[in-house]
Amino acid sequence: MKNRILLVEDESTLSTIISETLADEGYELATAADGSEGLEYFRTHGADIVLADVMMPRMDGFEMARRIRSLDPDVPLIFLTARSGIDDVVEGFDIGANDYIRKPFKMRELSVRIAALLKRRRKETVPDKPIEIGAYSFDTVANRLTIGERTIDLTNIEAKILAYFAARINETVESSELMELVWKHDDYYNRNSLHGFIHKLRRHLRHDPAINILNLRGIGYRLVVKSEQKTDA
Repeated sequence: MKNRILLVEDESTLSTIISETLADEGYELATAADGSEGLEYFRTHGADIVLADVMMPRMDGFEMARRIRSLDPDVPLIFLTARSGIDDVVEGFDIGANDYIRKPFKMRELSVRIAALLKRRRKETVPDKPIEIGAYSFDTVANRLTIGERTIDLTNIEAKILAYFAARINETVESSELMELVWKHDDYYNRNSLHGFIHKLRRHLRHDPAINILNLRGIGYRLVVKSEQKTDA
């Protein structure tokens, strides 16, 4: 599965150069032209790593990063910026940046740092083996579901929610638990986002009729996997 990079950069020429170079290296690219657009994309789709300028219209990179950190405290984040003063660098790392690259930079340097961060994150999350969910095999490294010849790539947030469900099959999971897991915060907007991700997971899991995600109104959800019933001859 390709790692998805979210590039948030308002300089269109630079954004195109970075996107095309990284796409040629095998990454999947999503781009946004300002912090507000980048935050909305991340809230909806997630990403494996975020590259962000600092000085942008509508919402700057620092503010966007603070909000992304509240949604996912672990996603790798690299600032790409001409603001290279020591105070700016300190602020960037205080927000939770994993790296801070000063403009102008060479694409080779960026590629190496991206690869290093993704490799480190994979080592931190490698499971012993894929998880079986009904007729599906769930690869939590590749964020991929497989059933028969069909494969389904999940976003980071979808995979995180499904892994939590998979450890609690046929058990009730409160909405607040899932919001704390994904966003570290329970509020109205996150509840709406959670409902959207649950809807997507239902669609991904629809190829096995023994699987369902029940909505327990006012409480949360339950991943139900019905086992085959054997009858005596």
